[in-house]
Amino acid sequence: MTTLHAEVISIRDKPKPSVSHAHGTGPVSTNGDTSEEKEYYVHYDQWNKRLDEWIPTIRVLMDQEMTWPKPPKKEQPKQADKKLPKKAGRSASQAHTPVPDGMATPTGMKRKREDEDDMMIDSSGMATPTSDVEHRNAALSKAQEIEQLRTSGSMSHQHEARVKNLVKIEIGRHIIEPWYFSPYPKEFTHTPMLYICEFCLRYWASETQFRRHRTKCTLRHPPGNEIYREKEISFFEIDGRRQKQWCRNLCLLSKCFLDHKTLYFDVDPFLFYCMVKRDQFGCHLVGYFSKEKECGEGYNVACILTLPQYQRHGYGRLLMEFSYELTKRENKVGSPEKPLSDLGLLGYKAYWKDVIVDFILNVYRTGGKEADITVDEISQKTGILQNDVMTALHELQLLKWFKGQHVLVLGDEVLARHEKTVAKQRRRIDPSKLQWKPPVFSRAQLSFGW
Repeated sequence: MTTLHAEVISIRDKPKPSVSHAHGTGPVSTNGDTSEEKEYYVHYDQWNKRLDEWIPTIRVLMDQEMTWPKPPKKEQPKQADKKLPKKAGRSASQAHTPVPDGMATPTGMKRKREDEDDMMIDSSGMATPTSDVEHRNAALSKAQEIEQLRTSGSMSHQHEARVKNLVKIEIGRHIIEPWYFSPYPKEFTHTPMLYICEFCLRYWASETQFRRHRTKCTLRHPPGNEIYREKEISFFEIDGRRQKQWCRNLCLLSKCFLDHKTLYFDVDPFLFYCMVKRDQFGCHLVGYFSKEKECGEGYNVACILTLPQYQRHGYGRLLMEFSYELTKRENKVGSPEKPLSDLGLLGYKAYWKDVIVDFILNVYRTGGKEADITVDEISQKTGILQNDVMTALHELQLLKWFKGQHVLVLGDEVLARHEKTVAKQRRRIDPSKLQWKPPVFSRAQLSFGW
């Protein structure tokens, strides 16, 4: 029997059936052992947070001594911090500013930046500043950060957000299990099933209410403009300012599967690009990515997600390709907002490698073996940021030093891998089918807030 080391996050009483047993029979007796009525929420060491789960007492080795996590020690404020009491007081008052009643649901989504004040969402949906310990954890090297993301799967360690609050979700014809915590209202959490309408994305804890809504819901596609259509795949552009409630519901759903994310109250600064599959019943949401209407850092994606029931079918790559096609239409280069999740990092690296190798081969076919090419040219033609181009070139080991200059050398292994990828005949974005112009926003349209 394999033994896994795990950290106990929470303990609860085992949920009891809501309906009494027939003929007066009750639950099976535990011979007075109350420990069997407990369940433990555990995080397995060196495994991603999405695998956290509630387990019964029988799966816990109680004969071994359990090591309980110690609370972090409070650090004494430094001398420099004592000299600025006014600034600290001002920031503290801002952190406790009351939120308007109409904006009580944390919905706008954006990845955390390393240079901004981290904010976390508590179980009531309020944003609170992270502790000093979490700020120290941010000061990691790139390799350490990626390893931390791979094993922990979370940029925050707040106790409430570490425990999944949903059991199962029914959306369309699929029943899926959430991976992470999502701040749905408390009355909808810890129920056997959360029912979500796959078109309007509204949610219910009651199956009866959900079925009644399905007979009345008239929405059959995302509430935006269709900008791309090929075969059964379409893309819709949705403005967060015009379709606030739908975008908020989308963010709550995606938070179940994206943990490297900060939730904001306002979706106005974002555009959402949703990919759907069309059939006779309507347009079924496959995945989406969001981007800021105005981003000074040059990011072309804020968050990107393929719903679990559609993963491993090439849709994630299609979303990435579509985001870069929009970037090229804007005559820009772009990059996804960092940090990426473990799956997102793997997906983007694979996409960058395939696109760059394909571009180099096309240059070789047209210009011959002695054709000149620069990293900047690769970046401009593919829309991929120069740093990301260099990352892909180094991982592929294409850069070689020869006669006083750098040259690109495509080895047999790289060519064989590329031919194998091409042979899969993956679905591609056809730029001629894209009916879209870069949106232009006035100063008034870019003034967000309450």
